[in-house]
Amino acid sequence: MPLFLRAPEALCLIRLSAIGDCVHAVAMVQAIQRQWPQTKITWIMGKAEASLLHDLPGVEVIVFDKNAGFRAYTSIWKQLRDRHFDALLHMQSALRASLLTLGIKADKTLGFDQQRAGDGQSLFTNLKVPSPQSPHVLDGFMAFAAELGVHDLTPQWHIPVAETDNDWAKQNISGEKPTLLIAPSASKAYKNWTKEGYAALADHAAAQGFQVMLCGGPSPQEKSFAEEISALCQHKPVNLVGQTTLKRLLALIKQATLVLAPDTGPAHMATAVGTPVIGLYAHHNPARTGPYFCKDYVVSVYQALIEAQTGKKMAQLAWRTRLKQADAMRHIRIADVKLQFDNLAAQIQETRAHE
Repeated sequence: MPLFLRAPEALCLIRLSAIGDCVHAVAMVQAIQRQWPQTKITWIMGKAEASLLHDLPGVEVIVFDKNAGFRAYTSIWKQLRDRHFDALLHMQSALRASLLTLGIKADKTLGFDQQRAGDGQSLFTNLKVPSPQSPHVLDGFMAFAAELGVHDLTPQWHIPVAETDNDWAKQNISGEKPTLLIAPSASKAYKNWTKEGYAALADHAAAQGFQVMLCGGPSPQEKSFAEEISALCQHKPVNLVGQTTLKRLLALIKQATLVLAPDTGPAHMATAVGTPVIGLYAHHNPARTGPYFCKDYVVSVYQALIEAQTGKKMAQLAWRTRLKQADAMRHIRIADVKLQFDNLAAQIQETRAHE
């Protein structure tokens, strides 16, 4: 039986990070809002994530600044000390997220079941949400909405973007050519493909009439990696790495024709705005963390490498098993990525011809 037969008055959600996971959680939040528009939703999230999602319609966002140490907890507890929630959705298996629950009053605290819980999360929850058959993170989040009593679990997104950010994206992406947007850097460098691979794919796309652009954050590592990629390209891509806020990046992704990315936030931002994406995977199962609507366009060496490493078939492995091989992304072949690009570009062209 669902937890609520009628709309709850107030819900609190803890999902602090990362960008891609928080984008997945948006779809769950907005599924709740479609069924119960009057329910008040408070979401505690990280600082970077809030820069993208602070203005979600009908959602009160409270920022958890992990750099503030223990004050990050006491600040939030102070803000919520006179509040009571019908349910607390504890959607992050991390100790820092679990500690937050100690100062939040709720009738029920929902968390992952034994299959998905980690870092002692089960000790902080009193209702375990059954894992769905699908291993995908988004489906695991949607299971929380289902447990509450939400019926329509179709993933949909509305993340506001200011007109100034949309205008900036349109100024950078002309409508004359299709655009390949490459987001080469993940938050963890071991998830990155090779500079030679990105450069080869950039030149391949440019030869087919695509405008190619590089995007990413302002860190020295990301800027340096983008410069190394560009130096290897015969057709120099437009380099916007370090020049975008997350809102501008979302606008840029929406304006692009196609996105190429490893296992990182922009791949899931592309899903949210309906831009096709080619995901590059080696360390994590793309069935769990791949672009939700573009799983067929993933280029993955995960299965071959994880079965070789463990000596087990995929079906025998735990759903979150990670490949521990530093050079795993080097096993992704340039020819395979070019083939996937050609397939998706042809499909996009065919779709547009029939519009």
